[in-house]
Amino acid sequence: MKTSWNLGLLYSGHNDPVIERDMTTIERAYSTFEKKYRGKTDYLENETKLVKALSDFESLFEKLPLTKPLSYFHYCQDLDSSLVIARSKATQLMERFAKNDHKIVFFELSLAKISVNRQKKFLKSKKLKHFIYYLDFIFKRAKYDLSEPEEKILGLKSIPAYQQWVMGTEKILGQTTITFQGKTLPLPEAMGKIADLPINPRRKLHELVMKKLETISDVAESEINAIVTDKKINDELRGFKNPYDATILGYQNNQKSVLALVNAVTKNFPVSHKFYALKAQLLKLPHLEYSDRAVGIGKNVKQIKFEEAVGILREVFGSLDQRFLSILESFLAKGQIDVYPKIGKTGGAYCSGNMNAPTFVLLNYTSTMDQVMTFAHEMGHAIHTEFSKSQTPLYENYSTSTAEVASTLFEAFVFDAVFEKLSKEEKIIALGKRINDDIHTIFRQIACFNFENELHITIRREGGISKDEIRILMNKHMSSYLGPIVHMRKIDGNMFVSWSHIRHFFYVYSYAFGQLISRALYARYKEDKTYLIKIKKFLSAGGSDTPENIFKSIGVDVTKSDFWEKGLKSIEKDIEKLEKLTENM
Repeated sequence: MKTSWNLGLLYSGHNDPVIERDMTTIERAYSTFEKKYRGKTDYLENETKLVKALSDFESLFEKLPLTKPLSYFHYCQDLDSSLVIARSKATQLMERFAKNDHKIVFFELSLAKISVNRQKKFLKSKKLKHFIYYLDFIFKRAKYDLSEPEEKILGLKSIPAYQQWVMGTEKILGQTTITFQGKTLPLPEAMGKIADLPINPRRKLHELVMKKLETISDVAESEINAIVTDKKINDELRGFKNPYDATILGYQNNQKSVLALVNAVTKNFPVSHKFYALKAQLLKLPHLEYSDRAVGIGKNVKQIKFEEAVGILREVFGSLDQRFLSILESFLAKGQIDVYPKIGKTGGAYCSGNMNAPTFVLLNYTSTMDQVMTFAHEMGHAIHTEFSKSQTPLYENYSTSTAEVASTLFEAFVFDAVFEKLSKEEKIIALGKRINDDIHTIFRQIACFNFENELHITIRREGGISKDEIRILMNKHMSSYLGPIVHMRKIDGNMFVSWSHIRHFFYVYSYAFGQLISRALYARYKEDKTYLIKIKKFLSAGGSDTPENIFKSIGVDVTKSDFWEKGLKSIEKDIEKLEKLTENM
C-alpha cells in the first residue's frame, strides 16, 4: 500500500522527453483537424457529413494524452508549492494548450451558427443519435458565444487575469506554517486540528490561523478583485446577466432548479440555527464562536490511523460491489492516493481524473473520523470517474453538480457502516457529527453562494472592494446560517483568504445539490438494496445528459417543487432524533 503519489505513472520527471513528444502529438492532431474542417460548411448542412465531422472531433479525445502533461506539473506543484520549475513549466504548457485549443474553437462556434430550423432537424436525426445531447448543449450555449478571435483573446488572457493570480495565492498558502504548542504545522494541518481540540486551545489555534491569514489578506484582496473583475468583463462580453449564470450553464444544470435549491435552503436557515443552539446547550456554553462550529458533541478522542480507514473502506466497498473494492485496491497499490499533510503541500482534498491517464486522489489525512469521511468522499469521486470511462470521450466528463452526488453518497455508505458498530455514546457523537457535516455541506455552502453573489454584485457596482469589506461580507453571510448563538468576530472574516472554492465561482452550490440528491438515493437504497443497480447506472452515465435528466432516469425528480424541502425536512428530523438521544445529557 503506497501513501504517496507515484507520478511516474505519468512521467519519469520534469525533463522526461515523453512530455514534449506528447505535446507534439496533441498539437499535430489538432492541426490536422483544423486543416480538414476550417473554412468548410458542407458538414453543417448534411447529416451524414456532420456525423463524420463529429466523429473526427470526438476521436481527438480518444487516444491523445490531452491534459496529461499539464496535470503532471500541477500535481507536482500541489505536492510542493516551492517547486519553481513545476510552476514555470505549468505556465508554459498552459500557454501552449490555450493556443492549441484555439485551433478548434471554430468548430463549436460553427455548429452554434446552424440555423434554428436545421437544428431542430438534426436533433431528431437517427443518424446523429449519439451526438444529440452534445449538439443540444452547443445550441443552448450559442447565444453566449463570441467570435473566434474574441474567444481566443479570452482564452489567452485567462492565464494572467485568473490562473496565475489563483496559483500565486495557493503557493503562499501552501508555504504558510503555524507554530502551536511547540510544533510547526503546515496551515492545512493546523486548520484541520481546530475542531478536535478542547475549548481553550481550540480557540487559541483558530485565532493563530486567522491572524496568519491576515498577513496574506492584502494579496488575497488584490487577487479576488482581479479575478472577479475579469469574470465581470467576460460575462458582459458574453451577455450573462447574473454572476452565477455562466456556472449554472457550464454545469449543465437547469437554472430554475438551482435557484429553487438556493431559495429553499436560505429560507430554512432556522433549521441550522436550531442545530447550533442545541450544540451550545450540549457543550454547556452560553454561546459558540466560529472556531466551535465544527466541534463534535462529546469527547471523541478516538484516533483512526490511515490503515484502519483503509480497512473500513475495504469492508464497506466490498459489501456493496466488487468493482468498488477493486478500484480502491488498485489506487492503493499503484500510488494514486497521496495521504499525509506536509509543508508545501496544497490543503484540502480532491480527486483529479483525466481522459487516457490515471486518476489521482489527494488527502491531508490527520487520523480523525472527519478524515475517514473525506477519504470516502474522494473515493466516491474516483469511482464515479472510473465508471464514467464506459462512456465515449464526448460524454466521459460528468457535470460538477453530478460529481458531488457520487462523493456524498459514498460518505453515507461508510457512515452508516461505522455507525452500526458504535456504542450509544459514540452514536450520539457520530450523529451530531453527521448533522454537522450536512449543515456544513448544505447550509454553509449556500450561505457562501449568497456571499459570492453579493461580492460579485458589489465589485461590479463599485469597481472594487477592500479586504475589510470582504471580511464584513463574509461574516454577514456566515452569521445568516449559523444563527445568533454563534458570535462572529471581525478576525473570522479572514477565512475568505483560504476558502479556495470562492475562486471557482459559485461552485459551492454543487455541494448542496449533491448532498440532498445523495440523501434521496441512499434512502431508496436502504428501502431496496437492488436499487444499487440504478446507482451504478448513474455512476456510469458520465456527462451523457443533464444532471436533472440523469437522476430522473433512476426515479429521482429534482425539478419537483417540494424535492429540496423534503430533503431539508429529513435533516430537521435528524436534529430532533439527536435532541431525544441527548435529553439527559
